[in-house]
Amino acid sequence: MQTNFTLAQLADPDIAEANKILRTCVHCGFCLATCPTYLLLGDELDSPRGRIYLIKDMLERDRPAPARLVTHIDRCLSCLSCMTTCPSGVDYMHLVDLARTRIEETHQRPLLDRALRALLAWMVPHPNRLRLALAGAWFGRPFAKLLPGRLGAMLALAPRALPRRSPVDRPQVFAAQGARRARVALLTGCAQQVLAPSINEATVRLLTRHGVEVVVAEGAGCCGALTHHLGRQADARASIEANVAAWTREAEGAGLDAIVINASGCGTTVKDYGFMLRDDGEWAARAATVSALAQDVSEFLTGLGLGAPVRETGLTIAYQSACSLQHGQKITAEPQALLAAAGFLVKEVPEGHLCCGSAGTYNLLQPELAGRLRDRKLAHIEGLAPDAIATGNIGCLTQLAGATEIPMMHGVELLDWATGGPLPKALERLDLDAARARSREAQAAE
Repeated sequence: MQTNFTLAQLADPDIAEANKILRTCVHCGFCLATCPTYLLLGDELDSPRGRIYLIKDMLERDRPAPARLVTHIDRCLSCLSCMTTCPSGVDYMHLVDLARTRIEETHQRPLLDRALRALLAWMVPHPNRLRLALAGAWFGRPFAKLLPGRLGAMLALAPRALPRRSPVDRPQVFAAQGARRARVALLTGCAQQVLAPSINEATVRLLTRHGVEVVVAEGAGCCGALTHHLGRQADARASIEANVAAWTREAEGAGLDAIVINASGCGTTVKDYGFMLRDDGEWAARAATVSALAQDVSEFLTGLGLGAPVRETGLTIAYQSACSLQHGQKITAEPQALLAAAGFLVKEVPEGHLCCGSAGTYNLLQPELAGRLRDRKLAHIEGLAPDAIATGNIGCLTQLAGATEIPMMHGVELLDWATGGPLPKALERLDLDAARARSREAQAAE
């Protein structure tokens, strides 16, 4: 794609990066075939190629973000399916991130929209604030269907009951069982420790059982993804610096073999810290080191080697591959291979490359589109008739679990159970013997 930036514009590192990305695009349109919003809406401006044209026009003219661009960028899920499809390697992720920052800096949103985004940025990255808000939302949940748009969506997504706080999420060190094979830091996250603390608990049990010392570092918290994707770069930067400082202290002290992340949306962001802070001399090297250490839990367990299952599992699992894992981190085979090695019959979800509609805060800010994507995803999953659904991201879990009767959980909870941990709570209502029998019959039929 030809660009027309001035030399003065190109002196800005962000514009220079955008120019490089834009010139990589060859207008081929392959991205249209795998873009969820284009699939639903059929509008080229709701495709990566259309959005690229809008971003190019805004940046070249060096003008505030126009309302039309804001509409179509807001509808983008940042699922990054287009980057998996693109034969030219267009770095759409960093381009759309730049556009969101420009929107936040130059566009005056309607008052209610500004208030909602500010509320999400203030609340979700802080577990105590989120817990308090969700406790209050419990009273309004019965009226969710009566409320319009975003308000109704927010209440509908609020859990029916909040799990108790987990002691696992406090800064501490969990000793490895047996001879120590590795030492890792665990990102406990923000929303995940409120909505599903069982994920971090299962991760700690699973890792320590396999000879890994696990550190929850003092000062580490939200990865910054939520505020980053809202274009609020000062808030995101504060989270990033806190994590880089906390993990650097651990790496320079007792040492770290990896930073293990069990929420793939967070993992995609942490692996990008080196790029985000690339021009900051004080932080660049430390951020690059942190990004190099970051691994998804499935990625780390694959390298470590999973122990043999100690109990019969045998359930049929539909694996929902989170966009941030398959498109953002290019991790596709590892989670399913681990589940299969643990004795589960794993089925891939048709149209697995398409987003479920969670996408951070997307299901709160674009509830109608998110709902259509959720229903499409669940129709494919339920067609497989699985005993349970596994995923690798809290966003997918929150988006899908409340709209289906099929038990759903993080893959580490199943791996933990298979290798000696407790039965995941979501499976407690399942007749395990009957489910195993159905799986054996399905395998025999195949």
